[in-house]
Amino acid sequence: MRTIALAVYFTLLSVVMQVYAQDKDKPAYVIFDAKGKQITYGTMLKRLEAADVVLFGEQHNNSLAHWLEWELLRDLTTAMPGTYALGLEMFEADDQLILDEYLRGQIKESYFLKEAKVWDNYRTDYRPLIEWAKQHNIPVWATNVPRRYAHMVAHLGPAILDSLPAQAKAWMAPLPITIDQELRGYSQMREMMGGNHGQGMQATNFVAAQALKDATMAYFIVQALEQKSKLIHYHGSFHSDYHEGIVWYLRRLRPGLRLLTISCVEQEQLKKLEEVHQEKADFIIVFPAGMHKSY
Repeated sequence: MRTIALAVYFTLLSVVMQVYAQDKDKPAYVIFDAKGKQITYGTMLKRLEAADVVLFGEQHNNSLAHWLEWELLRDLTTAMPGTYALGLEMFEADDQLILDEYLRGQIKESYFLKEAKVWDNYRTDYRPLIEWAKQHNIPVWATNVPRRYAHMVAHLGPAILDSLPAQAKAWMAPLPITIDQELRGYSQMREMMGGNHGQGMQATNFVAAQALKDATMAYFIVQALEQKSKLIHYHGSFHSDYHEGIVWYLRRLRPGLRLLTISCVEQEQLKKLEEVHQEKADFIIVFPAGMHKSY
């Protein structure tokens, strides 16, 4: 019954969004290419089908973005069944065993929710992805580094990782991790933390923690591609904006990968892509700034 109810809910939501989007005064979303040219969902989908890896950068509390994530997963995996794996920043690598047990039907959802470190908005925003994958035998990869290790790096620096046992190191990208502190996103992060005004080391360590996440997600994406030929990955937009973060590490690990990125942004108006968002990704999905948030 729960599966049927979920399918009905998303079918109705899809119809509502399509009708809503036809209202020229209040569209639900608009898609632009990197240069700011408006395109259709169908055009984007066709291009994404040719990619080895699709990196979907979300705003974590954007309800419409979460709906589109489910639509995109459904459309890509339906068009090419048996081809895709799914990767999620929202699950940490040490939860992979529990995640696999649930996907195989070996444990009840109640145990999965109790023992995995699911996000607070899991039920509303990520459960549909997991349930679709479960129903269609799509492997799901918990790609993020365990949060405790990112926290450790942010406070003590990346060298502290060397003191961890081999079992812990298995849940992250191989050490040492190369970090380009001058990448646009990392540099902006450091500046926001006052990196040039007395907090340099703290800011540098914080960037290193973010890089640990990016490197680890890229590492497990590559592992997943040993199992399936294509993968769609969901994460915060910071991790792939401007083709940095995860993209930077993927290109070092697998230079020949065909990568396409999506970034979700919000604007007061949807008719034109604002200059600040151009070139953020191969596709930029713009949502109304006043839209409902999931939290």
